[in-house]
Amino acid sequence: MDLAYIPSPSTGVIHLGPIPLRGYAFCIIIGVFVAVWLGNRRWIARGGKPGTVADIAVWAVPFGLVGGRLYHVITDYQLYFGAGRNWVDAFKIWEGGLGIWGAIALGAVGAWIGCRLRGIPLPAWADALAPGIALAQACGRWGNWFNQELYGRATDLPWAVEISAGPNRDAGTYHPTFLYESLWCIGVALLVLWADRRFTLGHGRAFALYVAAYCVGRGWIEYMRVDEAHHILGVRLNVWTSIVVFVLAVVYLVLSAKLRPGRESVVEPDTSGGKDGDDADAPAEAAAAEKPEPAEAKTPVLTKDAPAKAEAEAPEPGKR
Repeated sequence: MDLAYIPSPSTGVIHLGPIPLRGYAFCIIIGVFVAVWLGNRRWIARGGKPGTVADIAVWAVPFGLVGGRLYHVITDYQLYFGAGRNWVDAFKIWEGGLGIWGAIALGAVGAWIGCRLRGIPLPAWADALAPGIALAQACGRWGNWFNQELYGRATDLPWAVEISAGPNRDAGTYHPTFLYESLWCIGVALLVLWADRRFTLGHGRAFALYVAAYCVGRGWIEYMRVDEAHHILGVRLNVWTSIVVFVLAVVYLVLSAKLRPGRESVVEPDTSGGKDGDDADAPAEAAAAEKPEPAEAKTPVLTKDAPAKAEAEAPEPGKR
């Protein structure tokens, strides 16, 4: 009896004439647009200006891509610097291999630079972008489907993914861990949206909630994967990373709620000014025009008739 399964693409590249469109890169690009779109809506709702999220993303996205690739190459160095490997392949990002931990860490550095240039607090920007990042990850995970990578153990479940024979992989049906993580990230985004509305999260707590919730899912999904990975005490490295980052995110949530309750009242300063400085001076000029001038003291004017007039007005003796 034929079993149901999710078929994998026969190729991860679609050629539009001479231009190759790679499924992995396409999924990442879609994720970035989704994150910026949703983040912009949330930023405006918090009192920010349209376009600020995109301006800062110009810094965050390149830093994030570099950080994600560095994390992958460092933790899986044997794939690029081992015997019979070509180190040039470390630069072929379109073939897959981005570590979310490095992407978030170095992407935060890029976002910090962008926020400093705009004079806005990084935690407020991160809160606005948090659910969008989760949705971006949900989109990006489908790039692993195009590359037939990062699947789990063999299974005959109806939603198993079919993997064809290739380098370092055997043909068969496996747990679609990319699908599990994609669905989990959608759930994380919905959780952050609900909690942010319900508890008015601020000062980076929405972002911390996203990080903590993602780590919970990444932990059990990582446990199912069968691709090569470094182990510490028999546990995959990314599982340990998930545990450590989860603890840090929860600690931040608790301490931030005690030290800085509520949400930022102003997320982006108003730096708009008048044209050529005229409009900025108008209120002061109007106030000066309305201010009443002090009354001048009247100095008596003496004339030649003044003494006679004074004598006439003086009362006679005994008639006071």
